Amino acid sequence: MLRLRLRVVSCEVLARPVYLCAARSPHAVDVSLLRRRLHDTPAVLRERLQAEIDEASKADPPYDAVVLAYGLCGGASAGIAAAGVPLVVPRAHDCITLFLGSRERYESEFAAHPGTYWYAPDYIERSQADGGDSAGGLVGIGATTDEAEAAAYADYVSRFGEDNAAYLMEVTGTWRSHYDRAVFLDTGLGDTAAAEEKVRLEAQRRGWLFERLAGELVLIRRLLEGDWDDDFLVLQPGQRLAMSYDPAIIRAEESQNASVPGESAIGP
Repeated sequence: MLRLRLRVVSCEVLARPVYLCAARSPHAVDVSLLRRRLHDTPAVLRERLQAEIDEASKADPPYDAVVLAYGLCGGASAGIAAAGVPLVVPRAHDCITLFLGSRERYESEFAAHPGTYWYAPDYIERSQADGGDSAGGLVGIGATTDEAEAAAYADYVSRFGEDNAAYLMEVTGTWRSHYDRAVFLDTGLGDTAAAEEKVRLEAQRRGWLFERLAGELVLIRRLLEGDWDDDFLVLQPGQRLAMSYDPAIIRAEESQNASVPGESAIGP
């Protein structure tokens, strides 16, 4: 097996899974963590992601690829471009998919229980550390912000017109306002009993069904092991990430603004 040198850029809520998979990877993996609160402002998160990608492309010795432990995350990763080395991104809407281990499992859970609020021990821990826990309750994964909602509306307008956009925002907002299940995603890393109890009490307080599901690290493991099949998008230098609005979730498009010093190409 060709031994690669990888730079992984990850949200801090995936710190434990990423470090575990990095330690077990056959490749040399350097880890960079970004704060959870960057999700609150997708445009700022996009800038930080691009800055990390650009910095990694100038490393000496060079990296073989930059890999992102991120999904679309409210559109924050849409528009980021590969610089001097390939950029690998999971086909995922958000980190719920990464915690669940597959797009298929994510879609199955969403179809069966659309009104689900998701929690993971790492997410709860990081939310409490940065003041995200409030009187309104525990912070759940994928909670939207005003900017993310505005971005979604603008996207709908450009694709379907204002009337249809307003309808779609109303429909998507309806399931969000009718949560009836709290799911605790247990990755099995560390002592999660206290975090699980917090979610159980939160569900009881809100009158929701509580469920505990086992997390799966397979996507993160494959991301860091270079096992990049159809569950990942490999952007070559000169390409940027775009939303695909289909089961593939994301696609590559040519970017005239991508800097490509010392181009290299790997992947399928």
